[in-house]
Amino acid sequence: MTRNLTAVVAGHICLDIIPQISGITAEQFRQTFQPGRLMVVGPAVFATGGAVSNTGLALARLGIDVRLMGKVGADFIGEMIRQIVDTRSPGSSAGMIVDPAVHSSYTVVISPPDIDRYFLHDPGANDTFTADDVHYDAVGDASLFHFGYPPLMARMFGDDGIELSEMLRRARATGATTSLDTAAPDPGAPAGRANWPLILRRSLPHVDVFLPSVEELVYMLHRAEYDRLQAETGGELLAAVTPQMLHDLSDELLALGPKVVGIKLGHRGFYLRTADRHALAGMGRARPADPGAWADHESWQPCFRVDVVGTAGSGDSAIAGFLAALLRDLPPEEAVTMAVAVGACNVEAADTLSGVRTWDETRARIAAGWPRR
Repeated sequence: MTRNLTAVVAGHICLDIIPQISGITAEQFRQTFQPGRLMVVGPAVFATGGAVSNTGLALARLGIDVRLMGKVGADFIGEMIRQIVDTRSPGSSAGMIVDPAVHSSYTVVISPPDIDRYFLHDPGANDTFTADDVHYDAVGDASLFHFGYPPLMARMFGDDGIELSEMLRRARATGATTSLDTAAPDPGAPAGRANWPLILRRSLPHVDVFLPSVEELVYMLHRAEYDRLQAETGGELLAAVTPQMLHDLSDELLALGPKVVGIKLGHRGFYLRTADRHALAGMGRARPADPGAWADHESWQPCFRVDVVGTAGSGDSAIAGFLAALLRDLPPEEAVTMAVAVGACNVEAADTLSGVRTWDETRARIAAGWPRR
């Protein structure tokens, strides 16, 4: 049977302003990026950011028919966002909501070589996005519904996640496979103080595929442990990740309802854990044709070797690679391979999309013996 390669990607969208930073080591950057210091940088790249753009347009680049659903203001930044989206994927901005009562979101992305990026973010219109902003008739025509970045959307995490849970419930009721990505909550903002264990307990029963980063996951589920690990590792929690930690976290998540858990691990790769055959058979239109091929799977794959230019959007691109493989009904090992491959292509460019290659180009690069880290 021919697979329906269609997806709706909804949630957070913004304009990314990315100063080009090169010719400097990570240690030199840390010494220079201090209060009162002037750092000379290159031209700024203007690109769309957020899950709607990063994951949605990467999926389109990978050959998936995508409809984007986000919200912008009737202002210059909103106009730039829609123009960039349509340049990347003609007509893709048609599903965007333009609300003259709000201002559009933007992010200043400081992405030095060889270290993780810094974000200065204004959520803007994203804070007003609600369950009613999703066009469920379009979701009903798609195989997959992916939603991204609820921690950067006030209505989604407010009231202990009632709006997020209701939106996911309605999307799943259409028969589409539901997928959820998160973002790092700002500890000093309302999102950082939200009751994330309760929000996830309410939302994850309506989620088939859950794709957080390990840092986001530990913060949301075990805040005290997150603080401890950050202190012990000097802010490099990834260094403390072990197979047992990932196994225990995925145990906890699978018990809450998702059938597929993918945990992004930055430069350390991508971890996958799946539920049993019976659970996988009920995961919507993008479910594997042979649930047994995906059942009770656990793997952790390293990244491919690349020269890193910028890391903005790398996790979203990895998600796109994984979801494109799921829609094409590849086995789980190949889905994880595509996740780390598309994520690796992403970091070869400063912005969130220019490095992403087509599906066939990415597969050919892997087949040619692309080395791993």
